[in-house]
Amino acid sequence: MTVDIGAAGAFLAGHGRILDRRRFELMTGAGDVAAVLAALDAYRNPDGGYGWGLEPDLRDSTSQPGAALHAFEALADAATAATAPIPSGRARELFDWLDSVTLADGGLPFALPLNDRAGSAPFWADADSTASSLQITSIVTMQALRIARHDPTVRSHPWLARATSYCVEHAATTSPAMELAFVVSCLDALAESRPDVIPLITQLGAAIPPDGVMPVIGGLPDEAMRPLDFAPYPDRPARELFSAEVVTADLDRLASAQREDGGWPLEFAAYSPAAALEWRGYMTVHAMSILLANRAISGLPPGF
Repeated sequence: MTVDIGAAGAFLAGHGRILDRRRFELMTGAGDVAAVLAALDAYRNPDGGYGWGLEPDLRDSTSQPGAALHAFEALADAATAATAPIPSGRARELFDWLDSVTLADGGLPFALPLNDRAGSAPFWADADSTASSLQITSIVTMQALRIARHDPTVRSHPWLARATSYCVEHAATTSPAMELAFVVSCLDALAESRPDVIPLITQLGAAIPPDGVMPVIGGLPDEAMRPLDFAPYPDRPARELFSAEVVTADLDRLASAQREDGGWPLEFAAYSPAAALEWRGYMTVHAMSILLANRAISGLPPGF
């Protein structure tokens, strides 16, 4: 498989958000943690949550669980690269905010009420803020667990215990492809501290076809969750759900999706012109992060 890292950087320089450019610099060894945190602060609210279009299809300024997901991605990048816990306290502040909006059963609502619907997808704007969503809770928790692995200041936070308990308790009820992928990924991240969830990962994996491809109902005609959506990282329990050949084939697919302009395409609908462009920058960083995490299989240069 062939990936042009220089072309990816050039695409981001011409089209990407500052946050995506800074994340890319950090993951390819040319950036620094402080620059990522500074770029992320542009989306932060005084309550400790994040909004302002950090989730590209959710343009409203209000703090939202969907934006928390993307904030955690950037904070996890920074925590992974840092040689000591990040001194900014942003991760703990976000944990505190999530604790304040989590419902009584331990789950997060899919979205909170918006002040301005302009440019936001209907599934965000019309979400029921009084009901817990396994889909959003599991993917937010998965990214939070990535941070907790490196940052002891949030590892014992009460919100993380509430959220993980909710995800484990409701995992067996999942069925839609996207929700299933997020739940499996969450349990995979949790397995490091809770090996008792590994049988549950195996149980959920029985619903995944051998090729790892599950169509997303209601999405684009060819939109699907694929093996790397369920098991993005090597040497993890979720990887055992797929053969080595299936994983290698999906890495080949991901690498070959790089466009001539250096960026990766959207595989789902965007809901505003700004979001369409921002998603491409995000997807380019996401694709590179997965390929770099799997460099032993993907064949990327060892220097990256």
